[in-house]
Amino acid sequence: MTSCWGQHIHLSLFGESHGPMIGAVIDGLPSGFSIDETQIAAEMTRRSASGKDLATPRKEADRVTIVSGFFNGKTTGTPLTGIIENSNTHSSDYEKTKNKMRPGHADYTAFLRYGGFQDYRGGGHFSGRLTAPMVFAGAVAKQILAQKVPALSVGSRIVQIGQVRDHSVLTPSDYAALTYADRTFPVVKRELQDAMIREITEARAQRDSVGGIVEGYITGVPGGLGSPIFDNVESRLASFLFAIPAVKGVSFGIGFDISGMRGSEANDAFRVKDGCVVTSTNHNGGINGGITNGMPIVFKVAFKPTPSIAQPQPTIDIAQHKNTEIEIHGRHDPCIVIRALPVVESAAALCLLDLMMEADGRHE
Repeated sequence: MTSCWGQHIHLSLFGESHGPMIGAVIDGLPSGFSIDETQIAAEMTRRSASGKDLATPRKEADRVTIVSGFFNGKTTGTPLTGIIENSNTHSSDYEKTKNKMRPGHADYTAFLRYGGFQDYRGGGHFSGRLTAPMVFAGAVAKQILAQKVPALSVGSRIVQIGQVRDHSVLTPSDYAALTYADRTFPVVKRELQDAMIREITEARAQRDSVGGIVEGYITGVPGGLGSPIFDNVESRLASFLFAIPAVKGVSFGIGFDISGMRGSEANDAFRVKDGCVVTSTNHNGGINGGITNGMPIVFKVAFKPTPSIAQPQPTIDIAQHKNTEIEIHGRHDPCIVIRALPVVESAAALCLLDLMMEADGRHE
């Protein structure tokens, strides 16, 4: 099994949901960049949705210990390794149902792939718990990007929770101006927040779950990053986004809505403004021909409802090879979208850093 990503930066994830620890190794980072561990801790707290009654009751400290590639506050250029201990595990929750294949999970496909030797506790290596080291790696990438391109910014917002959707279409300048007092629940239309929270709490009360859509964006992006055809920006970013558990769809710019437009509407007209080339709209999400055009990179990520729900569901017993029923107990999120925000941003930051290092190599 490969759990590695990247062409110029190589990210490797390791560990299981209920194992002793999880972590990440980031190889290929440039040397001499400052890393603030308090900023890493802040990103880890965002992923835990601390203080919000909308996430799993499982509480982990998620304190990252950097054990290599970091000396005197700066990257050394050798592999940077961060480990996160698992301390709040309830493995017994999975013992009674280990042979029952949970609907919507990777239990059955993992059984087929690994012949029953996979760690089934909490989803093992397939668990959303592995997004914690993703956020650690993304926090490092964000800090390096900020030192390389101070004007660059990576962010995200909630577009949809369940049936509640924000239909705001933002202009290129809107993204540069976006600020959120509450980064745990960032929405453009503040009046939608209460409605979205009701969607989550009602699903939880009914022993169910809801999904949603996150929009990620990167502003201050240099033009000319990426390559055409198979190595384009969309495919490289999508390859990471689809590695995030529960992601079922990725689109760029205005996504599938562009298919219902005419060319005269969909085209982003180029203009010169204050001596810089810009586009009047950003329907294509800052990318033409697989290469960045200097406008904000904008993309949407669709998350399915959390598959672990407490309602009885039909399934199979793989050991007895018969139909049965499962009722999942344990600690699960009624909606993972809130905790996914920093994960989506981490994917964007790591992909952009990988692209910039590629460009640095071309210009040497």
